Amino acid sequence: MAPIAALLLLLLLAASGPLRPMLSGAAPLEPVAVSLLAGAQEKGAVCLDGTPPGYHLQRGSGDGSGSWLLHLEGGGWCSTLKDCSGRRMSVLGSSNFMKPLQFAGHGIFDSDEIYNPDFYNWNKVYVRYCDGASFAGDAEGQAQDGTTVYFRGLRIYEAVIGELMEKGLANATQVLFTGCSAGGLATILHCDDFSARFPQQVSVKCFADAGFFLDVRKDISGERSFWSFYNRVVQLQNVRQVLHKDCLANKDPTECFFPTELIKSIRTPMFILNSAYDSWQIQNVLLPSSSSPEKSWLSCKDNIGNCNSTQIKVLDEIRNTMINDLKVINDKAEWGMFIDSCFTHCQTLFRISWSSPTSPRLGNKNIAKVVGDWYFGRSQGVKEIDCEYPCNPTCNSLPPP
Repeated sequence: MAPIAALLLLLLLAASGPLRPMLSGAAPLEPVAVSLLAGAQEKGAVCLDGTPPGYHLQRGSGDGSGSWLLHLEGGGWCSTLKDCSGRRMSVLGSSNFMKPLQFAGHGIFDSDEIYNPDFYNWNKVYVRYCDGASFAGDAEGQAQDGTTVYFRGLRIYEAVIGELMEKGLANATQVLFTGCSAGGLATILHCDDFSARFPQQVSVKCFADAGFFLDVRKDISGERSFWSFYNRVVQLQNVRQVLHKDCLANKDPTECFFPTELIKSIRTPMFILNSAYDSWQIQNVLLPSSSSPEKSWLSCKDNIGNCNSTQIKVLDEIRNTMINDLKVINDKAEWGMFIDSCFTHCQTLFRISWSSPTSPRLGNKNIAKVVGDWYFGRSQGVKEIDCEYPCNPTCNSLPPP
């Protein structure tokens, strides 16, 4: 199954870290420097290549000085020693390649009150992703050249949170724990553990963006390729420690790595943001390169507007699977969700999708408004699900994924 792994790496190297260094046209604010974890080697909390992991911390101000937003970066996964070894020569596997990031103009990280009214002046932390297993593994392996490949995502998560506690997180009055894509999955995996680190009077909630990855039983060729890929990640990187015990008692560890099972056991209030036509999942779960999709499908996977009616029906089935898997949230009063029908992936880190005049809307509210209403309890039952594609005209303003 090497082709799907290779494609995943190439795609995610191209798209990793939505907060890219010094984007042109960004607001004229200073970029946020990388802070490398102190004592990383001694703690065994290191990136794939053994370098210390990093994060970007921007201090809050005014009435936001006691509030914290922590975001776990995404960037796919690696499932073989060869692929994980290759990531060591990139920002997804080594802090040697991490540069300062510009927060201005980037959705939930924006310091502009107009575009980010609820979180603009909070302490904001962007935790870099360099382990390849959603901050969940604890193992190591040996590359072909004899060097060690470190699978220490769980230790990175624990050590970074510990260091941030010493930098003021322990005194927070309210916290939002977030992540996008593989980082969204990490948020789901660690949500209850993270919440348990704070006194009960502290408002701690979790927010997973584009992290609701589906266990699609068959890709377009009839193979269960994504499950097989996840299975290799679970085995190689030893992620069992972060999986819920009640799930492991009845199911295979790989099944317990999927959000469908994870959300059944989470007690902390959580918000799920996802597209029911998630572009990454359509391109890599339903239509991976290993499935050798025919030419008409290649055009469809690049742009949903190119899909014919038969193909749209297949995509509708993916949507229906997601909606069905999320039904458990209806019984969780403190949870929320925003499931749109836009062909996109990760919507919190870009102003155009988070909060702008052309942002996607459900119930005449954009994502920033719905998330804020949920977090601060301004609305009850914040659970928005869009109609089937192409019913929502507010999706049209989003750029191609």
